Amino acid sequence: MYTIKRLSLILLLSISYLSASYTLVEGKRTKSSIDKMPKNSVGDMRNIPQDPAFYAKQIKPFSKAKQKQLDSAYNKKYFKPWDDTRIAIAKKDFGWETRFVTKKPIYRSTGKRIPPSIYKGWIYNANMKALNSVRKKAITVRRTNVKALPTTNTFYRDPRKVGEGFPFDYNQNSAHHINVPLFVSHYSRDGKWAFVKGSYAFGWVLKKDIAITDSKFRKKFRNGNYAITIKDDLRLYNGTSPVSLVKLGALFPIAKDKQHYLTAQRSKWGHAHLTKVSVLNRKHIAKKPLAFNPQNVAKVAKEFYGEPYGWGGRNECRDCSATTRDFLAPFGIFLRRNSSKQAKDGKATSIKGLKKSTKKRKIIAKAEPFRSLLHVPGHVVLYLGEYRGEPVIMHSYWGMRKTDGTKLITGRTIITTTEPGKERRDIREGSKLINTLKTIVNF
Repeated sequence: MYTIKRLSLILLLSISYLSASYTLVEGKRTKSSIDKMPKNSVGDMRNIPQDPAFYAKQIKPFSKAKQKQLDSAYNKKYFKPWDDTRIAIAKKDFGWETRFVTKKPIYRSTGKRIPPSIYKGWIYNANMKALNSVRKKAITVRRTNVKALPTTNTFYRDPRKVGEGFPFDYNQNSAHHINVPLFVSHYSRDGKWAFVKGSYAFGWVLKKDIAITDSKFRKKFRNGNYAITIKDDLRLYNGTSPVSLVKLGALFPIAKDKQHYLTAQRSKWGHAHLTKVSVLNRKHIAKKPLAFNPQNVAKVAKEFYGEPYGWGGRNECRDCSATTRDFLAPFGIFLRRNSSKQAKDGKATSIKGLKKSTKKRKIIAKAEPFRSLLHVPGHVVLYLGEYRGEPVIMHSYWGMRKTDGTKLITGRTIITTTEPGKERRDIREGSKLINTLKTIVNF
């Protein structure tokens, strides 16, 4: 909670800019149950440098032309939902949530099984026969969770099994930043939810978290001059009233006066209009694309370090793919939602089947510090560089598989080698990252 003194300062700042009703200030993530999860450490976290700045001097800067090209592609993908005329979802992805809840038992976090009468109600409320019946263009007006089914309820596979239960809520598809363009397919039967597709995720969002746009709004918002937040866990206020958490990686158009930024605000009728935003500390936001240099990559990477693991953006945190996506966004590199798709977003080099020592040498030779990903199905990491002949990575990591089938939970964003836990005899050799990594993804 902010003190009265800080809120008064925010209010005075807002008044001093009469045309700016919103203010973006430094904030904190709301503490939750994720903060009570185990957070074990391994030797790498004590034995190798834990400051991203140590590795940043190893980077190879992009040329201005290359970065401009990447950023142009980023903007095109980011705004694509406003260019679409319908939601098109791959057959294997469409309806996965219905198949998930109906084919095998689902549970609450307490371990109590959810009866068919409950999940059939969720499916009925989704009204998927109405797909593409609305076809409106919208925008998020605050950070919002993207759900698999139109309900705030969570559901899990059997929480008694390893790797299931909290925080792996299968109703949590993703989370959208504020100011994300959306294509609205249709609404739930109860009228509280909208089925939408954004640039990197589709699913159900609360209608109160989005606003419908018209062509005039879209033209003014899509002005070609954008900034992006480079400080995590900011808070947006309307006077003294909280509007939204703003994570690192949120996009804001730059206003014509170049002193303010623009954001979407929802009217009482559900329509979008532009509102100016003043930023208390201008170092918290940067014109996109941010120069890819040692100072900037170290500064941005440090914002992620130690953040609790947040499956699908749960609990105001990030999972592995959200971490890589939001890290690269300020530099104009667009990534999709999950690790398997991110592995196809850059130039892939296979390291599958190589011996451990050979794989490490190839990573160091072929991967580019802070602009390459390493991928294994189900997990993706950011390559930072090398330390004493070992490739070093930063990743939001739930934990390592042990020989007894359980996991040693790290549960946060950490900096390790590609062999975290190598000093422990109880870590399963075949499950170690270095033995499972399959692809280098370069940008």
